[in-house]
Amino acid sequence: MVFAVSHRRVLWAIAIAVLCAIPALAQNAGTPTLPQGLQVDVKALMVRGVEAYNAGKNTVAAQIFHQAATAGEIEAMMYLGVMYGTGRGVDRNYGAALNWFLKAAEGGNGQAMCNVGILYFQGVGLPKNYTEAIRWFIKSSVTGNTEAMFNVGVMLRDGLGVPMNYTEAMKWFLKSDVGDSAATNAIGVLYQEGKGVDRDYAEAMTWYKKAADAGNSTAMYNIGVLYESGLGVPMDIEQAAAWYKKAAAGDSDDAKAALKSLAAAKE
Repeated sequence: MVFAVSHRRVLWAIAIAVLCAIPALAQNAGTPTLPQGLQVDVKALMVRGVEAYNAGKNTVAAQIFHQAATAGEIEAMMYLGVMYGTGRGVDRNYGAALNWFLKAAEGGNGQAMCNVGILYFQGVGLPKNYTEAIRWFIKSSVTGNTEAMFNVGVMLRDGLGVPMNYTEAMKWFLKSDVGDSAATNAIGVLYQEGKGVDRDYAEAMTWYKKAADAGNSTAMYNIGVLYESGLGVPMDIEQAAAWYKKAAAGDSDDAKAALKSLAAAKE
């Protein structure tokens, strides 16, 4: 899963299929309006806070973000939520992380809503609750957050908090595909496995290549599998190996294992 300050991805804890960190603000539909003088002060605080954060001066960054958050700065609340959730510059405290994400969500920040969903999904700082998780993901999706859309698709695909529904999962992955290569790859998987759609290896390959072009190593591995197995394309071990190598360079353990298997087969 991923905690994010903005609409980007950074591995946080448990990676479950890859669900929803840092830098720049995400969707922020309802940021409170501050007096002009205070806006200038808060803006200056945020510049200092982000500089300290990026320089690894986490304790200083946390102090500055607390000042800015107290003045109503939504982005500062997001940074604090991530910092408390990851124990960066402060003692790890999931309850405090939840509190800051909820405050940012109240201000209309879509990524904060997604992060609240992650806490419910993982059950850290509060009891695990898939129903609440998907509610927050859907709420975040309304703001245009594609990571949250992907998360809804994953939960529908895997039957977490909702009945398993591949057709609906596909719809959510297609919505998320605009800005999320994990969703693009997930669409390919559904086509390869014939879940929610007719099995179509050629279509799966199309989606995998789109995701691979975006740098998704899982999609690169999946392309290798299609070539090695001759699914939708002529069997081509050399092509398979080439794609496995690309995926392995992206730290895909499956691709590394596939390369070892191909090497063993040649012996």
